[in-house]
Amino acid sequence: MAQDNLMNRLGIPSNLKWGYLGILIFMMGDGVEQGWLSPYLIEHGMSIEQSSLLFTVYGITIAISSWFSGVLAESYGPRKAMAMGLLLYIIGTIGFVGMGMAKLDYTSMLFFYAIRGFGYPLFAYSFMVWITYKAPQDILGRAVGWFWFVFTGGLNVLGAYYSSWALERWGYENTLWSSILWVLVGAFFALVLNRDTFETKASKGSKMQELSNGLTIVKKEPKVLIGGIVRVINTTAQFAFPVFLPLYMAEHGFDTKEWLQIWGTIFTSNIIFNLIFGFVGDRLGWQNTIMWFGGVGCAITTVLFYYSPIWFGGSYWAVMAAGIAWGALLAGYVPLSALVPSLVKEDKGAAMAILNLGAGLPVFVGPAIVGLLISTIGSAGVIWVLAGLYLVSAVLTKFITIPKEVESHN
Repeated sequence: MAQDNLMNRLGIPSNLKWGYLGILIFMMGDGVEQGWLSPYLIEHGMSIEQSSLLFTVYGITIAISSWFSGVLAESYGPRKAMAMGLLLYIIGTIGFVGMGMAKLDYTSMLFFYAIRGFGYPLFAYSFMVWITYKAPQDILGRAVGWFWFVFTGGLNVLGAYYSSWALERWGYENTLWSSILWVLVGAFFALVLNRDTFETKASKGSKMQELSNGLTIVKKEPKVLIGGIVRVINTTAQFAFPVFLPLYMAEHGFDTKEWLQIWGTIFTSNIIFNLIFGFVGDRLGWQNTIMWFGGVGCAITTVLFYYSPIWFGGSYWAVMAAGIAWGALLAGYVPLSALVPSLVKEDKGAAMAILNLGAGLPVFVGPAIVGLLISTIGSAGVIWVLAGLYLVSAVLTKFITIPKEVESHN
């Protein structure tokens, strides 16, 4: 009981503690290829446009799955939605590695990577719906901060560090095969050891009605749509960077291992500040935290990160420091996951569906921006577009105001 009280004070709902650990391990498995797959495929004969298309198609299925995760979790229960995500992830990985990468079959890569894309949003974002329903309002900012701590910690930190270790020992294909083991371990914690129950809304209306709420919510509460757009901008750069920055950094003397170490350290910073900004948002206000730390802060540090190899003569530590600053301020958007569901009294799953869609779209939008613009405006132009989008998000957040009774808790 004392341990549960401590966890609640820290912002982790004690009834969901095993779920948080499961998300961390599952996302580590999902993140093993993020830092190296694009340059690997280009080295094996693909063009940067083909690589961008692969990640774009992957991002489309992630976006679709992200939207469905909110309403499916609310209608059928997060546990069933998460199990579905696990199954799709495993099927996609087997096909992508066993048929696509093994034979360098681009069509198979596109098809199975798309199936794989349905996996992690159903698993992770369905758990986010679980949190928004079961976490007390006064710790919701911290509870979602912890979610993004384990989500990002697995995907971008443990995934990057693990792959940098595994690639040297097992090679590229075997490293991807090993991801299946990790997602199964994560699922064991999140679905078996996690005993918490969730009352679905099946008895309160039809399943199709719940699915349609995932779209009609933006008409009933337009601020939810604004929140979704801000969420898209939040991580667009995160998914654009791996498509072209490894090649850009290589031009300035950074090899794959150094890039993976920088990328992993960036998100070590990010997960620490996911927690910090969860607390900051609960204290200074969710809206102000998103606007100033997230929007304005990321605009400045995006430019700094790109130009640091030039301004500081290819200094590894200068690039690392700039990346750490960007990763830290990226966490300034964390309170958005508390702000958006607080805009509505009911249909929180539908509001989360829009937010989850916003979390999924960057996986498509980021590579698409690179593929469409890099040949005409170059990598520097892409960076300025990404920085400009962050400033747009800061302006949009100004219009996301929450009800007075909720504001009293924030």
